[in-house]
Amino acid sequence: MSRLGVLVNPAAGHGRGALAGREALSALGGSEHEILDLTGSDADDALRRARKAMWELDALVAVGGDGMAHLGVNAVAGTTVPLGLVPVGSGNDLARNLGLAVHDVSRAVADLLAGLHTEPRHLDAIATQVHQPGEPGDDTDDTTLEWTACVLSAGFDAAVNDRANHYRWPRGGGRYVRGVLGELAGFRPYGYRITIDGVVRELPATLVALANATSFGGGMRIAPDAQLDDGLMDVVIGHAMGRGALLRLFPQVYSGRHVGSARVDVIRAREVILEALPGRRPPPPVYADGELLGRLPIRARLRPGALQLLGTG
Repeated sequence: MSRLGVLVNPAAGHGRGALAGREALSALGGSEHEILDLTGSDADDALRRARKAMWELDALVAVGGDGMAHLGVNAVAGTTVPLGLVPVGSGNDLARNLGLAVHDVSRAVADLLAGLHTEPRHLDAIATQVHQPGEPGDDTDDTTLEWTACVLSAGFDAAVNDRANHYRWPRGGGRYVRGVLGELAGFRPYGYRITIDGVVRELPATLVALANATSFGGGMRIAPDAQLDDGLMDVVIGHAMGRGALLRLFPQVYSGRHVGSARVDVIRAREVILEALPGRRPPPPVYADGELLGRLPIRARLRPGALQLLGTG
């Protein structure tokens, strides 16, 4: 018998998470395993509860969308405790990258329970710290890290995400469309100093993303060739462009065709330091798997095999 910790986001999928959480807890409770409900009053409380219980868990199960998956990743990354996903949110990018059942609670639970009897899949993750320029940094203390399983974004897409998060209307994807229009109205490229595996680049750019997986934002294929277990992240740089060019290029992110543009570079890397370039427009807040991380500077390292996933074949 295994002890399984369970985290539920009742707000996932525009309210579907509450029903899915009850269904998942019921299905897990009917198994031979001991179930520990770790759902907290908010995300920070849930993460504290999960990390506190980590020493006594055989696996952690996250029920919800990308936000809950991100929370689960930050609880287990760098440990030997595997993560199981019951994806019922609006985006579910990590689950889709892994080929998991989406919006099918009974199948997702069955798959992760079966995964308890097999070797979990070992995946890479991006470990990120706030980093002051000129300091070497240290990522040996995993409790101080922010972990990203899919994509860390620090450009136009992050600015849109940040703007949309402050809107109360419209509901759903309409806020993102409103955010795009709002950002385009006064758009100017941002200034970056990007150190990629020790090589420094200073440039104005529209978009910078560090991708461990192909997609984020509910299917935006920002790095169509990225892989979750190859030991490298894809650094996607959209160079400086005007509003017209951006308006033509940005929709191509949904299909991944943007990487064929001469305005876009993709560089494979193990370590990246992102800083604002003095004298240029400061980049927007950084988002990791759709969750607010903070402002530059940051230091990100790809940590091979830092994450274990159940039910992924």
